[in-house]
Order: sequence, then structure tokens, then C-alpha cells
Amino acid sequence: MLKKVLIEASKAGAAEITRFFQKEFAVSNKEGVNNLVTEADHASEKAILAVIKSYYPEHQVLAEESGEGKQASEYKWIIDPVDGTVNFAHGIPINCVSIAVEYKGEIIMAAVYNPHMNEFFFAEKGKGAFLNDQPVHVSNETKVIKSCLVTGFPYTYINMPNGPVEVFERLVKKGVPVRRLGSAAIDLCWVACGRFDGFYEHKLEPWDSAAGYLIVEEAGGKVTDYNGDRFSIYQHRVLATNGKIHDEMLRIVNGGDL
Repeated sequence: MLKKVLIEASKAGAAEITRFFQKEFAVSNKEGVNNLVTEADHASEKAILAVIKSYYPEHQVLAEESGEGKQASEYKWIIDPVDGTVNFAHGIPINCVSIAVEYKGEIIMAAVYNPHMNEFFFAEKGKGAFLNDQPVHVSNETKVIKSCLVTGFPYTYINMPNGPVEVFERLVKKGVPVRRLGSAAIDLCWVACGRFDGFYEHKLEPWDSAAGYLIVEEAGGKVTDYNGDRFSIYQHRVLATNGKIHDEMLRIVNGGDL
């Protein structure tokens, strides 16, 4: 039943994304100069919550726009109704619905759906990762210098040693291709299916990483914080790779050279 509800909720949110895409809609701003929220974000979140609550009114919810519910439940639904809102607001079709199900503090199921490209990623703990019902796996690249990477930059910039720009500069100066798609959930899924060899970002929220994190791991990849410790969606920094370049990437994001 969980899988059925997750898929139904993801498709309900995606229908709202499609309905508003490249139309006129209200746009407002959160913290940071271009940290946008649109009418579509709210509509998508409302549609997702309506599905979940119709089946599981007792489950807890953590959603980007409406925050965290107060229900005492072992289950928590972690929701980003439009991951890649700036892309969405500018008519760029790299955005998605991202939903994860947490049980007793562990992510057990996840879906990321980009309706513009008709790409539905799904994973269940211990059962693999899938794109449109076909199994996906991470790449086999073993060296960072030969990798294709992806990253993101926070809207409120962090002035810190080895910050987002410093790591980016270190890589691109050596000729490593580093992309910036504007959707962390899609970034993670594209690591999972081998399009990218690795992804790193300095400041993500739980709804940004929860679904993609499980999808990468179930595709055979590795996800940690910048210390190389077990990843928690409740801390900001994430490094996700095919596993084969992980140790080298850890060294680079912490100040090491290629």
C-alpha cells in the first residue's frame, strides 16, 4: 500500500507542475535573493498531502512549504513539491516532485518524478532502484579526473573554507566537467542511473536529499557527509558517488587537490 500511495501522490503533484508550467502564476521569495516559491509549489504540495492524508491521516509529514506536522507516528513523509523551483519559474524543464517515506528514522521508499521528461525514479530499501520500472545502476568510473560531476550552490552563500565555489574551481581548473542543473533530487537520480559519476553540495535540506539519497544507494552508489560518515538527511552536506571515486572526492571537497 505504501508504494501505491507514494506513486499516486507523486503523480498528483506532478499534474500540478504540468498544469502551471510555462503559464502565468504567482511568485514570491524566501530567504536568499532568488530562493523562489511559486503558486505551483503550493498547489503541488496540497495535491500530494491530500493523497497521503486520505490513506494515512495519522502519518507525520515534513514538507518544504508547510513544514512539519505534529502527529506522533513512526512514519514520516518528506516532500519537496517542486524541486528546482527557479528552473520551473523560468520554463526550464529540469524540475520534479520528490517524496521519501521514513520509518523509525530510516528512509525506506522514495520517488522522484520529472513529468517534463517522463522520468519516474523509484527505490525501496533493499529492492533496488528503477527508472520507469527498469533497473538502474551507478557508473563504473574509477577516477575523478575522468568523471562527469554535478553540484549546486546555495541561495544564501556560505563563506567558509572549501566552500562551494572553492571546490568547483579546484575541479574545473583541472578540466573536470562539473554541471549545475538546479535540482538536487534530479542530480542524485542522475548519479543513480550513471549519467553523472558524483554529486556534492554544501547546503541541502531534508526534502532536497531524502528521496535521491535512497535511490543512489539502491542503485549501488555511496552517500555520506563530508567526513565520510553515514549520511543523514538532517545535516546539510552531501557527497553521493558511484562508490569508486568516493574517497578521492572526499579528499577534494575537504581541500585536497586532484
